[in-house]
Amino acid sequence: MAGVEIRGPLLDRFDEILTPEALDFVATLQREFNARRLELLAARQARQADLSAGASLDFLPETRDVRESDWRVAPPAPGLEDRRVEITGPVDRKMTINALNSGAKVWLADFEDANSPTWENTVSGQLNLRAALDRTIDFATGGKTYALRPDEELATVVVRPRGWHLPDKHVVVDGEEMSASLLDFGLYFFHCAERQIAKGRGPYFYLPKMESHLEARLWNDVFVRAQELRGIPRGTIRATVLIETYPAAFEMEEILYELREHSAGLNAGRWDYLFSVIKKFRTRGREFLLPERNAVTMTAPFMRAYTELLVRTCHKRGAHAIGGMAAFIPSRRDPEVNKVALEKVRADKTRESGDGFDGSWVAHPDLVPICREVFDGVLGDRPNQLDRLREDVRVTAEDLLSVSKTPGEITEAGLRNNVDVALRYLAAWMGGLGAVAIHNLMEDAATAEISRSQIWQWIHNDIELADTGTLVTRELVERIIGEELDKIAAEPGYDDKLYAEATALFKEVALDDDFAEFLTLPAYARMP
Repeated sequence: MAGVEIRGPLLDRFDEILTPEALDFVATLQREFNARRLELLAARQARQADLSAGASLDFLPETRDVRESDWRVAPPAPGLEDRRVEITGPVDRKMTINALNSGAKVWLADFEDANSPTWENTVSGQLNLRAALDRTIDFATGGKTYALRPDEELATVVVRPRGWHLPDKHVVVDGEEMSASLLDFGLYFFHCAERQIAKGRGPYFYLPKMESHLEARLWNDVFVRAQELRGIPRGTIRATVLIETYPAAFEMEEILYELREHSAGLNAGRWDYLFSVIKKFRTRGREFLLPERNAVTMTAPFMRAYTELLVRTCHKRGAHAIGGMAAFIPSRRDPEVNKVALEKVRADKTRESGDGFDGSWVAHPDLVPICREVFDGVLGDRPNQLDRLREDVRVTAEDLLSVSKTPGEITEAGLRNNVDVALRYLAAWMGGLGAVAIHNLMEDAATAEISRSQIWQWIHNDIELADTGTLVTRELVERIIGEELDKIAAEPGYDDKLYAEATALFKEVALDDDFAEFLTLPAYARMP
């Protein structure tokens, strides 16, 4: 069609998704909203420059009226009243079936951090979602067949498109690479909104990586226009926003307000939040220096402030508060590892349910029963805890900024773990996998971001390792990269080409003087 160029190959059945009508729809969204998207990305850069020059974060004086006035978001939509356990994962066929069948209330169908955005993954994921709604999806491997349970037993689908910062180079509109956010949202909405409505649900979304209420306003305007173009009643779309950037923690009420007729609540996106803390204040010395990532728990004062404020904010406005990820992957070979890890998962979910969260995330179907059991114990027959207003919570900007109070050390083992995880994950990502089990944890782009950004920060702050006294330098990290690669190379399935690409990318985003805003941007540039 005029002005739209598809630069990716048209593989089997891709024409069913990339129809002229669907492309016209997403091109309309791109033409009407991309200029604002680019302006908001420029505003992010300006804010980063201010922070790097010494500015801080605070609640916005210009939106005080929003925080102090009386308003509520729309009531919970069908299929989103009870969200006590949610499972996340990419949109490949096997995961689609397993997640829907898992017993979770919600499946976060992920085109973002758990998905490697190859062209094949992007379009086949849309095919899988449509097939799931049509009940025509199946999967067979190793003599085992996967098929969907009855509709009433399936999780509610909530789709996470890619963030505002990402382009998709395979779809070009009027000579410009399309917004990946608008592409993922638009294709799913065009093909599946009416299918979802027919099943008594609706087109529901998780919105990632936002840094301001103005970015939420843009999404709301996209929703209004999309519903108008397709003749769907305004307010049918519902969206849950991940509060996973440091600036967004100071604008939670404003974000809910902008999306209020389309809002389904907020989620505590803990891993990206840690990455954002490092990124936003990376030049500000040791005041914002975190210990190694495995030492940072949700009981750290600044994390506790963030999660309690999220619950208080959501319930004040009638919105769901959804807790963070349990990333553990159960092992069938090591019961002792399982025992320790499952105790940590249970403690994490117990804390969240006790704090008033309405539900929480898991990364593996085997964790669904634990999360459900914990929330069942608090909720009983109630669908949520919206009546727990948490009026006892008083969180200040100083509380959110109290990173320096985080206990923990930086050790050689922590440094090596960051290198090892990042290399393994990036090799898998370049090979087309976005959610990867590494050392019994489900790693995605967010955890890889923490790993590389911590190393960058340690190098630039003359950090000495607590156990050896060794200064963290580029030379030390390069030596450890070589040593960790040697260990990985001795394992079955090692791929020279993928690890060479992963190593080059890792050195760029962890060791260069300039800090890459997102590792997925240079990674995507290397992808065919």
